[in-house]
Amino acid sequence: MIFERLKRFFIVLEGPERDGPVAFSPGQAVSGRVVLELAAAARLGALRLRAMGAARVHWTESRSAGSSTAYTQSYSDQVEFLNHRDTLLAPPDNGEVTVLQAGRHEFPFTFQLPETLATSFEGKHGSVRYWVKAKLHRPWSTVKKAKKEFTVIEPIDINTPALLAPQAGAKEKLARAWYCNRGQVSVTAKIDRKGYTPGEVIPIFAEIDNCTSRAVVPKAAIIQTQTFIARGTKKQKKSVVTSIVGDPIAAGKREVWHGRALKIPPVGPSILQCRIIQVEYSLKVCVDIPGTSKLLLELPLVIGTIPLHPFGSRTSSVSSQYSVNLDWLSTIPEQPEAPPEYSAVVSSPEAEQSLAPPCRSELSGIVEGPFFAYIQEFRFRPPPLYSEIDPNPPSDNIRPRCMTC
Repeated sequence: MIFERLKRFFIVLEGPERDGPVAFSPGQAVSGRVVLELAAAARLGALRLRAMGAARVHWTESRSAGSSTAYTQSYSDQVEFLNHRDTLLAPPDNGEVTVLQAGRHEFPFTFQLPETLATSFEGKHGSVRYWVKAKLHRPWSTVKKAKKEFTVIEPIDINTPALLAPQAGAKEKLARAWYCNRGQVSVTAKIDRKGYTPGEVIPIFAEIDNCTSRAVVPKAAIIQTQTFIARGTKKQKKSVVTSIVGDPIAAGKREVWHGRALKIPPVGPSILQCRIIQVEYSLKVCVDIPGTSKLLLELPLVIGTIPLHPFGSRTSSVSSQYSVNLDWLSTIPEQPEAPPEYSAVVSSPEAEQSLAPPCRSELSGIVEGPFFAYIQEFRFRPPPLYSEIDPNPPSDNIRPRCMTC
C-alpha cells in the first residue's frame, strides 16, 4: 500500500519575501511545491492541485411562532474569489500508472491571483479564507490530501485625498432627571484625517462643555464593526479596539483636548468591498452624564495597510502633527490592560456600564509615526563661519563723515 510507503506529503508555499510570512496581495503570483517522500517505490495515478478562496457567512436566529412553538432560522451565503485547478502528475495515455522510486519528489506549481480580492478575515459569523489543496490518487485506494492556507491582504493606501481629509463633528444633549432640566452637555471633536494604519497615534482635538449641575466624564474609543450579510439580512458585531478616559469635568466647566493621543493597536485592515462581509472602524467620543444616557459623537475611520508618507503630502496639517499632547507618555503602565466591551460606549438605555480603564500600548513603535519624521524638516540652519574680513567693505566714493559736526 502506498500509505505504508508514504513518509511525508505536504505543500510548501514561497512567500513574496524570503523568510517572511506567507502573505500575498491581489494580482501576485503564488508559487510553491508539493513534496512527496516515499520510503519505497510506489505506483501512483495522478497528483492534482486546487487553489480556492471564498468568503462565507452563517448564523442562526430563533423565532417564536406562538406561546409554545419556536423554530430556528438559518442564514448563509458565500462569495467565491479564487478557483484554480492544475494537474501536477498526470497518468500515462495508455491507462497505466506512474511508478515513483523511493526518495523525495517535488512538484512545483504557480498560479496568478485575481486583481480583486478581499483581505483574509476570521469573524464570529463569517470568514474570508484562501488555501491550496493537493490530492494524491492511486488506483483502488483512498485519496491522500494535503492542505495549506495562505493570507491575502488587500492594499489600502491612506495617501489619497478621501482618506487624508479631516473629520469633524459636533453634538449636544439635554440632561434630564425626573422630568427636570439639569442643563446641557455639548461636544465638538476633530481628527486630522480619516485614514490611519496600525501603530499610528490619532491626535484628538475636542471641546466638552458641561453646563449641567453634576460632573461628567469624557471618553474616546476606536470601535470595530463587523457586518455579515445573507439573504438580505444583516448581523453585526461591535467591539472596542482601544480607549482612553479623560478627567472628570466639574459642573459649569469646559475641558479642551489639545491633540489627546490614542494609539491604534495591531488590528486587521478595513474590508469595504466584499458583498457579504464588511469590517469598518470609527472613533467615538462619548460623555458619561449621570442620570441619563451618554452623549455620543462618531467619526469614521479607515484602517489601511500603506502608511502615510511623511513628506509626500501636505494635506495633513504639519502644525496639527506638532500639537499632539504627549504628556500621557509618563503615565503609561508597564502592562497594557484589555479594552472594554462595546456596550460600555454605546449610547442606549440598555448599556449604561462605564468604560474600563484605558488600554495602553507599549511605546516600542511610538517614534515610528509621521510626527517624529516631521522634526527633520524644522532643524535650524548653522550660523555663518566667523571671519575678520568685512564681507561688505565701504566704497571709496563715499565721503568720510565729520565726527565734529
